[in-house]
Amino acid sequence: MEMQQVRYFISVAKTLNFTRAAEDCNVTQPALTRAIKLLEYELGGDLIRREGRNTHLTDLGQRMLPILRQCHEAALEARSVAKAVSKGDISTLSIAVSGSLDPALIMAPLREMYGAFMGIQLKLKRGTGAEIAAMLKSGDVDMAIGGPLGEGWDRLEVWPMFNESFDLIVAHDHALTMRNTLDLDVELIREERFLLHSGAEFTDYECERLGAVGVNLHNAHHVDTDYDLAVLVTAGFGVGIAPSRSAHDPRVRHITYPAMDLNRTIAVYTVAGRQRSREAATLLNLLRGKDWS
Repeated sequence: MEMQQVRYFISVAKTLNFTRAAEDCNVTQPALTRAIKLLEYELGGDLIRREGRNTHLTDLGQRMLPILRQCHEAALEARSVAKAVSKGDISTLSIAVSGSLDPALIMAPLREMYGAFMGIQLKLKRGTGAEIAAMLKSGDVDMAIGGPLGEGWDRLEVWPMFNESFDLIVAHDHALTMRNTLDLDVELIREERFLLHSGAEFTDYECERLGAVGVNLHNAHHVDTDYDLAVLVTAGFGVGIAPSRSAHDPRVRHITYPAMDLNRTIAVYTVAGRQRSREAATLLNLLRGKDWS
């Protein structure tokens, strides 16, 4: 099935006149008739019935008209988009961001890049370190931003941005809010039930270190978003552990626990040897050039 056949049929269905339809389509009437006959052959039945000067759609033609019209409109839209992309009027930038990273942290450079390329379409994806690494490998995203990916791929380029520690996240009326940071000891912490953000992805070594300072992760609750962490903490399900620059919800408070001594490096990840678009290169430069202190 060719789009010109569909276009000819739609024109005949609109005018119910082969001569006028041929004029509208700027083709000869025999050429238009042959194209519609081929379309009818491919669809397995008559679409148009001519009875003298009376031309009308058959039952099959009436049923096919909205479907073929939709196909024709989609083809026109595809052609328009392809033309815009080839001219550089439309582009897409796909970014994977760690689920435990507050996207507000990258909004300033992202907004600046967006201002320079107003026709761009952004695709912001979330995931764990392993999921982000898979997106980069498969080419589903142009770049990723987050903590360590736990990935030793030799084509992975790492551009460090800043370091951040982890805090305890508690409700405003939690007993720990009445304690001085120096008063937080292992036995006091050991009494708490904990909540973990799945995007944090602690290593076995880090889990052992947490256990040594009273943080029991064996029965910890797991959440996927900062919002869920705040809701559960506020509802009394336990004490959260989250990066210091995330989970800034008015319902909760951050408490520094020096003994935890847990840090991570947030970085931009790209793939060596893969061509970057102007938009991706601009955002990478803005992220690398920002004063994260």
